Amino acid sequence: MEPGIGELDTFPKLLMMHARIRGARPAIREKDLGIWQTWTWHEFAEEVRALACGLAEQGFKRGDHLALVSDNRPRLYAAMCAAQCLGGVPVPLYQDAVAAEMGFPIQNAEISHAFAEDQEQVDKLLEILPQCPTLRHIYYDDPRGMRHYAEGVLASYESLRDRGRAAYRRDPAFLESEIAKGRGEDAAAMLFTSGTTATPKGVVLTHHALIDRARAAAELERLDDRDVALAYLPPAWVGQFIFSLAQPFVTGYCICCPESPETVMTDMREIGPTYYFAPPRVLEALLTQVSIRMEDASRVKRWLYARFMAIAQRVGGALLDGKPVGALDRLLYRLGDLVVYGPLRNVLGMSRVRVAYTAGEAIGPDLFKFYRSIGINLKQLYGSTETSVFVCVQPDGQVKPDTVGPAVRGVELKFTPERELLIRSPGLFKEYYKNPQATLEAKDAEGWFHTGDAGYVDADGHLKIIDRVKDVGRLSDGTLFAPKYLENKLKFFPYVKEAVCFGQARDTVCAFVNIDMEAVGNWAERRNLAYSGFTDLALRDEVYELVRGCVERVNADLAQDPELANSQIHRFLILHKDLDPDDEELTRTRKVRRGFIAEKYAALVEALYSGRKDVHIEAQVRYEDGRTGTFSADLKIRDARTFASAAARKAA
Repeated sequence: MEPGIGELDTFPKLLMMHARIRGARPAIREKDLGIWQTWTWHEFAEEVRALACGLAEQGFKRGDHLALVSDNRPRLYAAMCAAQCLGGVPVPLYQDAVAAEMGFPIQNAEISHAFAEDQEQVDKLLEILPQCPTLRHIYYDDPRGMRHYAEGVLASYESLRDRGRAAYRRDPAFLESEIAKGRGEDAAAMLFTSGTTATPKGVVLTHHALIDRARAAAELERLDDRDVALAYLPPAWVGQFIFSLAQPFVTGYCICCPESPETVMTDMREIGPTYYFAPPRVLEALLTQVSIRMEDASRVKRWLYARFMAIAQRVGGALLDGKPVGALDRLLYRLGDLVVYGPLRNVLGMSRVRVAYTAGEAIGPDLFKFYRSIGINLKQLYGSTETSVFVCVQPDGQVKPDTVGPAVRGVELKFTPERELLIRSPGLFKEYYKNPQATLEAKDAEGWFHTGDAGYVDADGHLKIIDRVKDVGRLSDGTLFAPKYLENKLKFFPYVKEAVCFGQARDTVCAFVNIDMEAVGNWAERRNLAYSGFTDLALRDEVYELVRGCVERVNADLAQDPELANSQIHRFLILHKDLDPDDEELTRTRKVRRGFIAEKYAALVEALYSGRKDVHIEAQVRYEDGRTGTFSADLKIRDARTFASAAARKAA
């Protein structure tokens, strides 16, 4: 860290410091038309100054909110920091949200100014404009398709920047004084919760909270301005916000924005990040791609992969943790690194990764072990929007698949009698915007944040999260029922994209399964199984047998766990469609809304428990072009084999 950095208590102050001491070093890169474009810290600061002065000319002032709807782009982050320079608050929104979903945060925050990436996002904002009377200025980045738009609220990014440049030349002291007025306790961002169970809430985070947690984690991982990170997840998600704004501003490292969501893997291989973050769903998707490639490979390559992955599973994690490993295993692993692990890391774009995190939801132990076994330093962290992300992190050499590590410096943990985790941290949120009742319910008078997560601290001081408190339940015989744990074990298989388990207060556990169309489609094609689309493929008996095999392997694993042996999955069905955020079945961060799904598909749940072999479903579907239609089908229900628990086998 640079001398005196502790005195820099806001992001604009940190930005101007970087512009002074490392102005020629890269701050942010963007791939545009196949070519990487670099903004230095000096250039980025100049852009922010111009935008801030332009916003001030347009009436944006201290305490105002700026909505941002965009993929990761340098101009997005410049606009965020420009608002902060004036004492304003950036409010990033999910770029894949439909127009109606954007209405609530814009109304709730009384947003007057908005930044939109392109015509698609502008159209959404214009659609809800009649319901959002405070929204008076919309600035668009990409001019394609905007030529004939005549709405008075619209202006181009370039026009705002040019206006600001002229204003800054006239009075540079204005902006410098506005930046100097900023304080650590000021709001730095408002990020809306995903709304898994209720209306999203605006989480107000201060400069101090975000900077403190970013610095604590940076010190733990020894991050500096030589590191490189990829910014590819939604900017509205707190994880991406802290990795692509808070930590770069604390350490000076460079972030890289891919050209598009479709080019992320290619772009990642080109830039070679040293610091990487991925939620479990991304890691699951990457492993699915690897599995598909290996199934299409030659017999020799498949044999080599299976042989060396067995060695990696046995000793790879121990080598990564610096634990003793026999000479022969070391030699075999080194050979495997030459022919399998190294090329695999390169395909994944992780050849240079020094630190990789996963968070956002629980990760299956098998998936976690896979990445560590091939030499990727993947670690789990635990946090939330309300805690500025960094609550617990696994230190190097202390990585376990079933915990999220000890508390980060400055964090206190305790538990209620119901096992709910409470947190006290310098990174706690200021408030839920305009929702004092929810703030009081979440953060008590002693400053403890009630997470809603159930867990405990193990003998090594590592936090273990079981599930959400409201989701952890019991079967009718008293067996512990942790649906997320079961769902994650199913999702380790490349053929399973999503799973939803049911069992609370019932005799047995049953499940909905969403197949992964790419993985199962590839599997079907290699077996010459014809199908006309997703639903047709999902209803095939061969696919049911494939999924049954996955369920039964999960059951075999559960039989070894004395706590969960009786929560094996007895029956399942394969859903006729993908679970979709647009249908409110998933949040925008792709978390399953289990309660909503149970209510929406109540007839399917009851069919699982009634002993029936099939169930008829009729549902309204929405096509990509906006049209709606009616779908009907007979979904099959299948039994899965269960296994005697280890204790029962021993007794026998």
